[in-house]
Amino acid sequence: MTKVPRKSSKPLLADPDAPLRSRPRKARDPNQARLPFDRMPERIEPCLALLAPKVPKGDNWTYEIKWDGYRLAIHIEPHRVRLITRGGHDWTHRFPSIAEAAKALGGTMILDGEAVVLDEEGRSDFGALQQALGGRGDTRDAPEAMFFAFDLLYFDGHDLRQMDFVDRRRLLETIVEPRGEGAIRLSETIDGDGDDLFQAAREHGLEGLIAKKADAAYHSGRSGDWVKVKCIKSDSFMIVGYEPSSAARGGIGRLLLAAYKGDDLIYVGSVGTGFSERDAARLRRDLNKLKTTKPAIAARDLGVTWVQPTLIVEIEYRAWTHDGNLRHASYKGLREQQDNAAVYRLE
Repeated sequence: MTKVPRKSSKPLLADPDAPLRSRPRKARDPNQARLPFDRMPERIEPCLALLAPKVPKGDNWTYEIKWDGYRLAIHIEPHRVRLITRGGHDWTHRFPSIAEAAKALGGTMILDGEAVVLDEEGRSDFGALQQALGGRGDTRDAPEAMFFAFDLLYFDGHDLRQMDFVDRRRLLETIVEPRGEGAIRLSETIDGDGDDLFQAAREHGLEGLIAKKADAAYHSGRSGDWVKVKCIKSDSFMIVGYEPSSAARGGIGRLLLAAYKGDDLIYVGSVGTGFSERDAARLRRDLNKLKTTKPAIAARDLGVTWVQPTLIVEIEYRAWTHDGNLRHASYKGLREQQDNAAVYRLE
Protein backbone atom coordinates (compact mmCIF):
# COMPACT_ATOMS: atom_id res chain seq x y z
CA MET A 1 0.00 0.00 0.00
CA THR A 2 1.35 3.34 -1.01
CA LYS A 3 1.85 5.72 1.86
CA VAL A 4 0.33 9.18 1.71
CA PRO A 5 3.25 11.62 1.79
CA ARG A 6 3.57 13.61 4.93
CA LYS A 7 3.08 17.36 4.88
CA SER A 8 6.51 18.77 4.25
CA SER A 9 8.22 20.53 7.08
CA LYS A 10 9.81 22.81 4.49
CA PRO A 11 7.26 25.51 3.62
CA LEU A 12 8.98 26.34 0.33
CA LEU A 13 8.35 22.81 -0.88
CA ALA A 14 4.80 22.79 0.43
CA ASP A 15 3.76 26.14 -1.13
CA PRO A 16 5.52 27.00 -4.39
CA ASP A 17 3.77 30.39 -4.50
CA ALA A 18 4.99 31.49 -1.09
CA PRO A 19 7.34 34.47 -1.10
CA LEU A 20 11.01 33.68 -0.74
CA ARG A 21 12.45 34.68 2.60
CA SER A 22 16.00 34.39 3.83
CA ARG A 23 17.96 34.97 6.99
CA PRO A 24 21.39 36.58 7.18
CA ARG A 25 24.14 34.00 7.61
CA LYS A 26 25.91 36.20 10.12
CA ALA A 27 25.49 39.50 11.85
CA ARG A 28 26.13 42.58 9.71
CA ASP A 29 29.59 44.11 10.03
CA PRO A 30 29.00 47.59 11.52
CA ASN A 31 32.03 48.88 9.59
CA GLN A 32 30.53 47.88 6.24
CA ALA A 33 29.50 50.88 4.12
CA ARG A 34 25.77 51.44 3.69
CA LEU A 35 24.17 52.42 0.38
CA PRO A 36 23.47 56.15 0.62
CA PHE A 37 19.85 57.20 0.06
CA ASP A 38 18.69 60.78 -0.33
CA ARG A 39 15.41 62.02 1.05
CA MET A 40 13.05 63.27 -1.68
CA PRO A 41 12.94 67.10 -1.56
CA GLU A 42 9.52 68.64 -0.90
CA ARG A 43 10.23 71.17 -3.64
CA ILE A 44 13.11 72.13 -5.95
CA GLU A 45 13.51 75.64 -7.32
CA PRO A 46 13.60 75.18 -11.10
CA CYS A 47 16.60 75.81 -13.31
CA LEU A 48 15.65 78.73 -15.57
CA ALA A 49 16.90 79.45 -19.07
CA LEU A 50 18.77 82.68 -19.71
CA LEU A 51 17.53 84.66 -22.72
CA ALA A 52 20.20 85.03 -25.42
CA PRO A 53 20.21 86.71 -28.86
CA LYS A 54 22.02 83.81 -30.56
CA VAL A 55 22.13 80.05 -30.23
CA PRO A 56 25.28 78.89 -28.38
CA LYS A 57 27.30 76.42 -30.42
CA GLY A 58 29.82 73.69 -29.66
CA ASP A 59 30.09 70.02 -28.80
CA ASN A 60 29.12 70.70 -25.19
CA TRP A 61 25.62 72.01 -26.03
CA THR A 62 22.44 70.01 -26.58
CA TYR A 63 19.22 71.42 -28.08
CA GLU A 64 15.50 71.05 -27.46
CA ILE A 65 12.29 72.73 -28.59
CA LYS A 66 11.14 75.58 -26.34
CA TRP A 67 7.64 74.78 -25.06
CA ASP A 68 5.14 77.54 -24.32
CA GLY A 69 3.12 76.54 -21.29
CA TYR A 70 3.39 76.20 -17.50
CA ARG A 71 6.53 74.88 -15.87
CA LEU A 72 5.79 71.94 -13.58
CA ALA A 73 7.68 69.48 -11.42
CA ILE A 74 6.00 66.09 -11.02
CA HIS A 75 6.71 64.45 -7.65
CA ILE A 76 5.89 60.73 -7.76
CA GLU A 77 5.88 58.79 -4.48
CA PRO A 78 4.49 55.35 -3.56
CA HIS A 79 1.21 56.74 -2.23
CA ARG A 80 0.79 60.15 -3.87
CA VAL A 81 1.53 62.27 -6.91
CA ARG A 82 2.00 66.05 -6.81
CA LEU A 83 2.25 68.54 -9.67
CA ILE A 84 4.09 71.61 -8.38
CA THR A 85 4.17 74.94 -10.26
CA ARG A 86 7.18 77.18 -10.60
CA GLY A 87 5.77 79.26 -7.74
CA GLY A 88 5.53 76.21 -5.45
CA HIS A 89 1.76 75.67 -5.68
CA ASP A 90 0.10 72.26 -5.95
CA TRP A 91 -1.79 72.03 -9.24
CA THR A 92 -2.39 68.28 -9.27
CA HIS A 93 -6.14 68.85 -9.48
CA ARG A 94 -5.81 71.13 -12.51
CA PHE A 95 -4.03 68.57 -14.71
CA PRO A 96 -5.88 65.30 -14.03
CA SER A 97 -4.66 63.48 -17.17
CA ILE A 98 -1.03 64.23 -16.35
CA ALA A 99 -1.54 63.15 -12.73
CA GLU A 100 -3.05 59.80 -13.83
CA ALA A 101 -0.18 59.19 -16.26
CA ALA A 102 2.29 59.97 -13.47
CA LYS A 103 0.67 57.38 -11.18
CA ALA A 104 1.10 54.78 -13.91
CA LEU A 105 4.87 55.41 -13.99
CA GLY A 106 5.20 54.20 -10.39
CA GLY A 107 8.41 54.35 -8.37
CA THR A 108 9.77 57.48 -6.73
CA MET A 109 11.01 60.35 -8.88
CA ILE A 110 10.85 64.06 -9.68
CA LEU A 111 10.32 64.99 -13.33
CA ASP A 112 10.98 68.53 -14.56
CA GLY A 113 9.06 69.73 -17.60
CA GLU A 114 6.32 71.86 -19.14
CA ALA A 115 2.53 71.42 -19.26
CA VAL A 116 1.20 72.48 -22.66
CA VAL A 117 -1.77 72.25 -25.00
CA LEU A 118 -0.86 71.51 -28.62
CA ASP A 119 -2.48 73.05 -31.69
CA GLU A 120 -3.39 71.14 -34.85
CA GLU A 121 0.19 71.44 -36.10
CA GLY A 122 1.64 69.96 -32.91
CA ARG A 123 2.94 73.30 -31.60
CA SER A 124 2.44 74.44 -28.01
CA ASP A 125 -0.30 77.09 -27.74
CA PHE A 126 -0.24 79.18 -24.56
CA GLY A 127 -3.58 80.82 -25.37
CA ALA A 128 -5.25 77.42 -25.74
CA LEU A 129 -3.79 76.34 -22.39
CA GLN A 130 -5.16 79.48 -20.74
CA GLN A 131 -8.60 78.85 -22.22
CA ALA A 132 -8.52 75.26 -20.99
CA LEU A 133 -7.67 76.41 -17.47
CA GLY A 134 -10.31 79.14 -17.55
CA GLY A 135 -8.07 82.15 -16.92
CA ARG A 136 -6.45 83.63 -13.85
CA GLY A 137 -8.02 82.65 -10.55
CA ASP A 138 -10.24 79.98 -12.10
CA THR A 139 -10.21 76.45 -10.65
CA ARG A 140 -11.04 74.69 -13.91
CA ASP A 141 -8.89 71.71 -14.89
CA ALA A 142 -7.29 71.06 -18.28
CA PRO A 143 -7.65 67.37 -19.16
CA GLU A 144 -6.37 68.01 -22.70
CA ALA A 145 -3.01 69.27 -21.41
CA MET A 146 0.08 67.09 -21.67
CA PHE A 147 3.46 67.19 -19.98
CA PHE A 148 6.78 67.25 -21.84
CA ALA A 149 9.49 65.95 -19.50
CA PHE A 150 13.00 67.31 -20.08
CA ASP A 151 14.87 66.45 -16.88
CA LEU A 152 15.00 63.92 -14.06
CA LEU A 153 16.00 65.39 -10.69
CA TYR A 154 15.38 62.51 -8.28
CA PHE A 155 15.04 58.78 -8.86
CA ASP A 156 14.68 55.71 -6.67
CA GLY A 157 16.12 57.26 -3.53
CA HIS A 158 18.87 59.27 -5.19
CA ASP A 159 19.15 63.02 -5.77
CA LEU A 160 20.49 63.39 -9.32
CA ARG A 161 21.07 67.14 -9.41
CA GLN A 162 24.86 66.84 -9.23
CA MET A 163 24.99 64.47 -12.21
CA ASP A 164 25.80 65.77 -15.70
CA PHE A 165 22.77 66.70 -17.75
CA VAL A 166 23.48 64.01 -20.39
CA ASP A 167 23.53 61.33 -17.68
CA ARG A 168 20.24 62.53 -16.23
CA ARG A 169 18.77 62.46 -19.75
CA ARG A 170 19.85 58.84 -20.28
CA LEU A 171 18.01 57.84 -17.12
CA LEU A 172 14.97 59.90 -18.11
CA GLU A 173 14.77 58.10 -21.46
CA THR A 174 14.45 54.76 -19.66
CA ILE A 175 11.37 56.11 -17.83
CA VAL A 176 9.59 58.20 -20.49
CA GLU A 177 9.67 56.47 -23.83
CA PRO A 178 11.01 58.56 -26.75
CA ARG A 179 8.30 59.31 -29.33
CA GLY A 180 5.73 57.92 -26.94
CA GLU A 181 2.11 58.98 -26.68
CA GLY A 182 -0.11 59.85 -23.76
CA ALA A 183 -0.24 62.68 -21.25
CA ILE A 184 3.47 62.43 -20.32
CA ARG A 185 5.94 62.60 -23.21
CA LEU A 186 9.65 63.12 -23.64
CA SER A 187 10.95 66.50 -24.78
CA GLU A 188 13.50 65.09 -27.17
CA THR A 189 16.96 66.49 -27.76
CA ILE A 190 17.78 67.49 -31.34
CA ASP A 191 21.13 66.86 -33.00
CA GLY A 192 22.57 69.34 -35.49
CA ASP A 193 24.07 72.77 -35.94
CA GLY A 194 22.51 75.33 -33.60
CA ASP A 195 21.95 77.96 -36.30
CA ASP A 196 20.36 75.45 -38.68
CA LEU A 197 18.07 74.15 -35.96
CA PHE A 198 17.00 77.66 -34.99
CA GLN A 199 16.18 78.48 -38.61
CA ALA A 200 14.13 75.29 -38.88
CA ALA A 201 12.28 76.18 -35.67
CA ARG A 202 11.50 79.64 -37.07
CA GLU A 203 10.20 78.19 -40.36
CA HIS A 204 7.89 75.81 -38.48
CA GLY A 205 6.48 78.60 -36.32
CA LEU A 206 7.89 77.23 -33.08
CA GLU A 207 8.46 79.29 -29.95
CA GLY A 208 12.22 78.87 -30.06
CA LEU A 209 15.11 76.66 -28.92
CA ILE A 210 16.58 75.75 -25.55
CA ALA A 211 20.31 75.02 -25.41
CA LYS A 212 21.71 73.12 -22.41
CA LYS A 213 25.29 72.37 -21.35
CA ALA A 214 25.79 68.63 -21.59
CA ASP A 215 28.14 68.40 -18.59
CA ALA A 216 26.27 70.79 -16.26
CA ALA A 217 24.74 69.85 -12.93
CA TYR A 218 21.21 71.07 -12.16
CA HIS A 219 21.38 74.58 -10.68
CA SER A 220 18.27 76.43 -9.54
CA GLY A 221 17.77 79.90 -11.00
CA ARG A 222 19.38 81.45 -14.09
CA SER A 223 22.94 80.14 -14.01
CA GLY A 224 23.53 80.26 -17.77
CA ASP A 225 23.73 76.46 -18.06
CA TRP A 226 20.42 76.66 -19.92
CA VAL A 227 19.91 79.28 -22.64
CA LYS A 228 16.73 80.15 -24.56
CA VAL A 229 16.62 81.77 -27.99
CA LYS A 230 13.18 82.84 -29.15
CA CYS A 231 11.89 82.76 -32.69
CA ILE A 232 8.84 84.74 -31.60
CA LYS A 233 9.37 87.42 -28.97
CA SER A 234 7.06 86.79 -26.04
CA ASP A 235 7.44 88.14 -22.51
CA SER A 236 5.47 89.00 -19.38
CA PHE A 237 4.47 92.58 -18.55
CA MET A 238 2.48 94.29 -15.82
CA ILE A 239 -0.92 95.83 -16.60
CA VAL A 240 -0.98 99.33 -15.12
CA GLY A 241 -4.15 100.65 -16.74
CA TYR A 242 -6.67 100.33 -19.54
CA GLU A 243 -8.51 102.56 -21.95
CA PRO A 244 -12.29 102.02 -21.78
CA SER A 245 -14.10 101.78 -25.09
CA SER A 246 -17.80 101.75 -25.90
CA ALA A 247 -17.03 100.49 -29.42
CA ALA A 248 -14.67 97.62 -28.57
CA ARG A 249 -16.18 94.28 -27.61
CA GLY A 250 -15.83 93.71 -23.89
CA GLY A 251 -15.35 97.42 -23.19
CA ILE A 252 -11.55 97.56 -23.39
CA GLY A 253 -9.79 99.48 -26.15
CA ARG A 254 -6.24 98.78 -25.04
CA LEU A 255 -4.19 97.67 -22.05
CA LEU A 256 -1.31 99.82 -20.79
CA LEU A 257 1.81 97.79 -20.07
CA ALA A 258 4.91 98.28 -17.93
CA ALA A 259 8.25 96.57 -17.31
CA TYR A 260 10.70 96.87 -14.44
CA LYS A 261 13.78 99.05 -14.54
CA GLY A 262 15.45 98.51 -11.20
CA ASP A 263 12.61 98.78 -8.68
CA ASP A 264 10.49 101.10 -10.83
CA LEU A 265 7.81 100.27 -13.38
CA ILE A 266 8.36 101.91 -16.76
CA TYR A 267 5.69 102.30 -19.47
CA VAL A 268 6.47 100.16 -22.53
CA GLY A 269 3.38 100.69 -24.67
CA SER A 270 -0.06 99.20 -25.01
CA VAL A 271 -1.86 96.26 -26.57
CA GLY A 272 -5.28 96.28 -28.20
CA THR A 273 -5.34 93.04 -30.17
CA GLY A 274 -5.30 89.34 -29.43
CA PHE A 275 -8.04 89.16 -26.82
CA SER A 276 -11.55 87.96 -27.54
CA GLU A 277 -14.75 89.57 -26.29
CA ARG A 278 -14.82 87.02 -23.50
CA ASP A 279 -11.19 87.78 -22.57
CA ALA A 280 -11.89 91.52 -22.56
CA ALA A 281 -14.99 91.16 -20.39
CA ARG A 282 -13.07 89.06 -17.86
CA LEU A 283 -10.15 91.49 -17.90
CA ARG A 284 -12.39 94.48 -17.31
CA ARG A 285 -14.15 92.73 -14.43
CA ASP A 286 -10.80 91.91 -12.78
CA LEU A 287 -9.24 95.30 -13.49
CA ASN A 288 -12.21 97.22 -12.12
CA LYS A 289 -11.48 95.63 -8.73
CA LEU A 290 -7.98 97.13 -8.88
CA LYS A 291 -8.82 100.73 -9.80
CA THR A 292 -6.62 103.45 -8.32
CA THR A 293 -6.18 107.19 -8.74
CA LYS A 294 -2.40 106.96 -8.48
CA PRO A 295 -0.66 105.59 -11.61
CA ALA A 296 2.06 103.00 -11.05
CA ILE A 297 4.11 104.64 -13.82
CA ALA A 298 5.33 108.19 -14.43
CA ALA A 299 2.68 109.10 -17.00
CA ARG A 300 -0.27 111.43 -17.48
CA ASP A 301 -2.81 110.03 -19.89
CA LEU A 302 -6.35 111.40 -19.78
CA GLY A 303 -9.10 108.91 -20.46
CA VAL A 304 -7.17 106.01 -18.93
CA THR A 305 -8.39 103.96 -15.99
CA TRP A 306 -5.37 103.29 -13.79
CA VAL A 307 -5.10 100.05 -11.84
CA GLN A 308 -2.85 98.64 -9.15
CA PRO A 309 0.09 96.70 -10.66
CA THR A 310 -1.15 93.20 -9.88
CA LEU A 311 -2.08 91.39 -13.09
CA ILE A 312 0.72 90.02 -15.29
CA VAL A 313 0.02 89.46 -18.96
CA GLU A 314 1.91 87.47 -21.60
CA ILE A 315 2.53 89.57 -24.73
CA GLU A 316 3.81 88.52 -28.14
CA TYR A 317 5.54 91.31 -30.07
CA ARG A 318 7.70 91.91 -33.13
CA ALA A 319 10.39 94.24 -31.76
CA TRP A 320 11.10 97.34 -29.67
CA THR A 321 10.70 100.86 -31.07
CA HIS A 322 13.49 103.42 -30.74
CA ASP A 323 11.64 105.11 -27.87
CA GLY A 324 11.32 101.91 -25.84
CA ASN A 325 7.80 100.71 -26.71
CA LEU A 326 6.63 97.32 -27.87
CA ARG A 327 6.04 97.05 -31.61
CA HIS A 328 3.09 95.04 -32.98
CA ALA A 329 2.10 93.77 -29.54
CA SER A 330 -0.56 91.05 -29.25
CA TYR A 331 -2.27 89.68 -26.14
CA LYS A 332 -1.66 85.97 -25.38
CA GLY A 333 -3.19 85.58 -21.92
CA LEU A 334 -2.90 86.36 -18.23
CA ARG A 335 -0.20 84.60 -16.27
CA GLU A 336 -1.42 82.72 -13.22
CA GLN A 337 -0.17 84.02 -9.88
CA GLN A 338 0.91 80.49 -8.98
CA ASP A 339 3.09 80.36 -12.09
CA ASN A 340 5.37 82.99 -10.52
CA ALA A 341 6.01 84.57 -13.91
CA ALA A 342 8.83 87.12 -14.02
CA VAL A 343 7.91 90.59 -15.31
CA TYR A 344 10.23 91.74 -18.09
CA ARG A 345 13.22 93.78 -16.87
CA LEU A 346 14.73 96.55 -18.96
CA GLU A 347 18.50 96.80 -19.18
